[in-house]
Amino acid sequence: MKKHIGLIITTGALLLMTSTALSTAFAADSEVKWTEPEKYRDIRPGDENRKRFQERTFKELEKYFAKLAAKLPEKQTLKIEVTDVDLAGDVRFGSHRQIRIIKDIYSPRMAFSYQLLSADKTLLSSGEVNLKDLNFMHGRGIKHRHEALNYEKNMLDDWFEETFSPVVAAVK
Repeated sequence: MKKHIGLIITTGALLLMTSTALSTAFAADSEVKWTEPEKYRDIRPGDENRKRFQERTFKELEKYFAKLAAKLPEKQTLKIEVTDVDLAGDVRFGSHRQIRIIKDIYSPRMAFSYQLLSADKTLLSSGEVNLKDLNFMHGRGIKHRHEALNYEKNMLDDWFEETFSPVVAAVK
């Protein structure tokens, strides 16, 4: 006796699968390397375990670089090598525990190099980047307000837009 296995896909499921496939088809890849993180200016937690905080912070930034790279043409690769991070704010003792205090004088900074490679690994663009957002608490915080590392993400948005806007415009 032969068994026939049928597959029924509703129109909604087919549209969902198609849109998911298309959204990833037009995205570049990203690779992030963290060089000597023990020397970074400020990647310190408050009362959290330092290693877990660093891992969580790196993972969040890696996901954000991937989100930015998704705006670039497919089969390209955005390689990032981070050499320094200074998170917005500063860790201070508050009563009986350490907390991160966010003030204008503790601006976010990030130093990294980047390479944008084509599908055949030809270098399309590269550079050394030293970001510092002295105006991080004024005006632009709405976009990532409820996200971790919102000030750093705003700073990366500005860099990405300035650096890759012609490339992104050509994709649309």
